[in-house]
Amino acid sequence: MIRVLLADDQSLVRAGFRALLDAQPDIEVAGEAADGEEALRTARELRPDVVLMDIRMPVLDGLAATRAITGDDALGDVKVVMLTTFELDEYVFEAIRCGASGFLVKDTEPDELLRAVRAVVHGDALLSPGVTRRLIAEFAARSKEPAAADALAGLTEREREVMALVGIGLSNEEIARRLVVSPLTAKTHVSRTMVKLGARDRAQLVVLAYESGLVRPGWLG
Repeated sequence: MIRVLLADDQSLVRAGFRALLDAQPDIEVAGEAADGEEALRTARELRPDVVLMDIRMPVLDGLAATRAITGDDALGDVKVVMLTTFELDEYVFEAIRCGASGFLVKDTEPDELLRAVRAVVHGDALLSPGVTRRLIAEFAARSKEPAAADALAGLTEREREVMALVGIGLSNEEIARRLVVSPLTAKTHVSRTMVKLGARDRAQLVVLAYESGLVRPGWLG
């Protein structure tokens, strides 16, 4: 059973998400929070698998709450998914830097939300369809000079290649076709790369790809 914490200051939004999620045989809403501080406290109490976190909330905003959750070693298995009204909300960019596993727009289709909740538990990328490359382009536009690539020293040549492909927004299936390997092999390479770099998920792997200079702006073809 996938346990979800809903964090949103609008009770109607929480009620809508709860109705959808609780109707699934493999998902349950473990708790709710109306502000970021309550979300952090409840996450520490309930240890949910996934937190659906609104960005704009009173007392403590979703960004600060996300940073606190992903920075807490005791909550290392908790995945945070940001909810936003706009696909490229300025805070989403920083949220992924802070460890969020991705984001969804609030008007996303119900089936997409359900797929997202299930996917993030397995460490898959969780970005609204069609947004991945735009988010990467936004990251590229804002990125500073790349840091030294020493952090990638432990990666094999194939792992670097796979990381670069993740960095330009390719899925495991697309990576498999590009490298002429099976999707399972591609997934294994991605997983090993994440473990070696200490990345929580693919979203952080994208950030690391840019910060290390492995991927540069203009590689989105």
